[in-house]
Amino acid sequence: MKETRKNLFAANNKVQAFYPGDPGDRQPVHTVYGGAQLFQAEVFEKLKRGAINSLDHFAPSAEALSAALTTGALDRALWTRVYTRVRLKLETEAVEDYRIDFEDGYGTRQDSEEDGHARQAAQQLLVAGKRGVLPPFIGIRIKPFTNICFDRSVRTLEIFLKTTGRAIPKSFIVTLPKVQGVQQIVAFVKCLKDLEKRCGIKAPIRFEFMVETPQSILDMEGRCPLLEFVQAGEGRCVGAHLGTYDYTASHNIVATYQEMLHPACEFAKQMMKVALSQTGVFLSDGATNVMPVPLHRKESLSGQEVNENRRAVHSAWKKSYDAIQHSLRTGFFQGWDLHPAQIPIRYAAVYAFFLDSLTASTNRLKGFVEKAAQATLLGDVFDDAATGQGLLNFFLRGLSCGALSLDELAQTGLTQDELHTRSFAKILEMRRGK
Repeated sequence: MKETRKNLFAANNKVQAFYPGDPGDRQPVHTVYGGAQLFQAEVFEKLKRGAINSLDHFAPSAEALSAALTTGALDRALWTRVYTRVRLKLETEAVEDYRIDFEDGYGTRQDSEEDGHARQAAQQLLVAGKRGVLPPFIGIRIKPFTNICFDRSVRTLEIFLKTTGRAIPKSFIVTLPKVQGVQQIVAFVKCLKDLEKRCGIKAPIRFEFMVETPQSILDMEGRCPLLEFVQAGEGRCVGAHLGTYDYTASHNIVATYQEMLHPACEFAKQMMKVALSQTGVFLSDGATNVMPVPLHRKESLSGQEVNENRRAVHSAWKKSYDAIQHSLRTGFFQGWDLHPAQIPIRYAAVYAFFLDSLTASTNRLKGFVEKAAQATLLGDVFDDAATGQGLLNFFLRGLSCGALSLDELAQTGLTQDELHTRSFAKILEMRRGK
């Protein structure tokens, strides 16, 4: 029995090492992408102003926003809270995560031109850092580690990191796109280690990879390699992002039907969930590619043109809102935004998702904790901790993204100390100890 116990515990520990669970770190609700050639320290203020102006112009009230995004009767109380919190979020932290893009949003250019943009973007990043205007998360997307792009990709990364040196932000992340096999991750990590030494960077640079090819879901031996990608990252991998349009294009899906809700994307996302849940790696969905921009942009507009502009923006907003809500329902709490006018809808979708369920979730969690704690005190068996954890996760996510407040958490009967355990089981243990 001792030998059995030893072997079992060793096997359990190995599984636990692979699946440590939620790290408890903040996950941004979006990543905003912008071409490296356009990156300046002022970009975050420009995105903020663009987002606010779009909201003010095309949805100047809670009623107008609700009418653009939902059908049916107006829930005035809900949408007043959503609108107020979206407006506050845009004023205080419009961008949570940003990628300086040297890939699809940048294109193929002369080496001398990309060298200059890599150096300039890094310099502007340092300027933004000194001004204190960087978002909570920042990084760059390089080109893929294919035979054609490898040398260019490494050169861009080297120029960028040599320019920033030790002043690189702590939240800095490198995005590796179009991964097809684990050897690309292995090579990428080796490059990061080498560049860190040569650029005097002390802390390991973190990265995320993109799921954009069929080979990232099933390799040539018929296995899902996603967990192997993470393991090859040697603790540096923090995220896996679905690239909606490259992924669907690789399946010969024509442009008309390339969208976040396509069954091919749903399959890929569920594979990502199965492979990477409990690994501590954050998962992200993609973006809608219908931009919420007006059709007519001249100074003087007719009444018909004003209405056409509003319908065009609202239609794009509705498409984005529905896709984000679907992502949230399927457990993807992060996605991409490509235009400042998409940002208000990102927060509107996220906040409506949490606020719409707040009352029911509050009552359920409050009653659940009381019932579970009582059963524990009496020595009864309480075997539905998973439901309690699911309710707790709702509040953890809602607080993290700004949808919910600490005052609303207090209505559940939980304290901040209890919430910080991030574990329903530990909360019960704490209450039993008291």
